[in-house]
Amino acid sequence: MNPPARPHGAALATRPERRRSLLVCGLIGIAVMAAVDEIVFHQILGWHHFYDRSTPAVGLMSDGLLHTAELLALVAGFFLYADLRRRRALAPAHARAGFLLGAGAFQLFDGIVDHKLLRLHQIRYGVDIAPYDLAWNAAALALILIGTALAVRASRRTRAESAS
Repeated sequence: MNPPARPHGAALATRPERRRSLLVCGLIGIAVMAAVDEIVFHQILGWHHFYDRSTPAVGLMSDGLLHTAELLALVAGFFLYADLRRRRALAPAHARAGFLLGAGAFQLFDGIVDHKLLRLHQIRYGVDIAPYDLAWNAAALALILIGTALAVRASRRTRAESAS
């Protein structure tokens, strides 16, 4: 026997996909934080380019490549998010946690790997960068800690709901 037909365009209700919600919104968080970095620090303030160890033209091109990657991640993330919503599989609490974890992870990666290990650029030039580094990495850690707390709370709530 065939299952009953669904009306055209009706979404199939499924159980929330917690891990996927966390990962998809983590991707969106990475893209949004990359956009904030690109727009505020590279374009508006003009403090640095993504790659500052060459000519200004190369720096500008590296900003364009970063912007392209960030836009691709944002578009992909929102398509995946829309799919979760369409299938009614979005776990909102996990999604919020994922967004903050992704944003904080991007910022911490940028602050530690790009700024210090690879020395692609610094936050700013011609000033004492220690306060900038401290603020940048502290903000990243705050995002990660809040995202982690939200993820733990969402997981505990899910386990409690499953047990009852």
